[in-house]
Amino acid sequence: MAAEIFESLNLIAKSKNLGPEVVVSTLQQSLINAAKKYLNLAKNIEAEIEKETGEIHVYLRVNVVDDYPDVDPALTPEEVAAFDEKYMLVAEAHEYNADAIEGDYLEMEIPIENFGRAAIQSAKQILLQKVRDAERDKIFEDYQHRIGTLVSGTVQQVDRGNILVNLGKTEGIIPLKEQIRKERYRQGDTIRAYIANVSTNTKGPQILLSRTHPEFLAELFKLEVPEIYDGVVTIKAVSRDPGYRAKIAVTTKDDRIDPVGACVGMKGNRVQAIVRELSNERIDIIHWSDDMHSYIRRALSPANLKQISDIGDGRVVVIVGDEDLSQAIGRGGQNVRLASKLIGRELDIYGQTEFGNMPPEEKEALLKPREGFKVPGLAEIVAPAAAASSAPAPVSSKFSELESLFSKKKPDAE
Repeated sequence: MAAEIFESLNLIAKSKNLGPEVVVSTLQQSLINAAKKYLNLAKNIEAEIEKETGEIHVYLRVNVVDDYPDVDPALTPEEVAAFDEKYMLVAEAHEYNADAIEGDYLEMEIPIENFGRAAIQSAKQILLQKVRDAERDKIFEDYQHRIGTLVSGTVQQVDRGNILVNLGKTEGIIPLKEQIRKERYRQGDTIRAYIANVSTNTKGPQILLSRTHPEFLAELFKLEVPEIYDGVVTIKAVSRDPGYRAKIAVTTKDDRIDPVGACVGMKGNRVQAIVRELSNERIDIIHWSDDMHSYIRRALSPANLKQISDIGDGRVVVIVGDEDLSQAIGRGGQNVRLASKLIGRELDIYGQTEFGNMPPEEKEALLKPREGFKVPGLAEIVAPAAAASSAPAPVSSKFSELESLFSKKKPDAE
């Protein structure tokens, strides 16, 4: 029977991807609980399992005393109870050994076959629950270390807009707000997503997946562009309007490599693979620069920028040619929002004629720093892609009418 028990334990360990020691320790605890229930006794009980022979023994082991020893007053009630379990009064010890006296160490083996069906069933339930808990803990630990990486799975169910994804040993969820709006999935479809967070509750590990996170785009580039994966090309910042348009800033310390060209690939094959994955999301790849003016020009390219004024309070006033105004702002303010998030500055864009006709006092107020605003440093100006926010940056109120005009139409890539 011992051999059969250990064979069953090994099968459980392999099927649940657990170490044999986890299942063995769980069996020991289950036997201890069953023994306490059989004896109706809250005393120190130990279970021993001989791994070589497969023999299982359960013992009651206590010190016989006239009175319980004093304990530290700082101990909790649970700690006091655990301490007292190691001791048994003489009168109680006589029930197990009539010759027991104070100072004896009482050790008595409890036959497993005497536990009874109820006790054995209880041990079985505890064992199964412990195995489930250990399995959940292992899954949580495994996926906790994978936060910030890509994962592929199969659509298991679409429930109230949320997509449940079968990841093999567990499942993840893509909430509606983390989905690209124009995408539709059916049960059985293969889906790729970004592990945004891992938490746990009574139901087990909860794996939050996302297809809208800026880092999802960054991870796709790492997958498609070997230079990024190897660290030769670095992603400095990412901003997205998921499913429609995105901007990504890249750079390299190797002068022999064109970071933008590396991301685009031969005939655009690298970036096109990512575009297809993101439901034809248009991607602008920008060569990052530590010179703010050059960086802004590249972020708003191909618009012709006439003047760039860094106000010093987190705002940058940009003057563009009248013919490039709508292009710089983008449909529904999309282009300037993405550029603002990419740069880490609030961009106020004005047409050349509009700015030139502005009253002097209005110009002065526009170019005057606002009180109480902290000027971000270089590290804050160009935030790493991992810290990229999904909230839209403010856009100049001068274009509220233009934004409202386009907001009546469904956003689309330019």
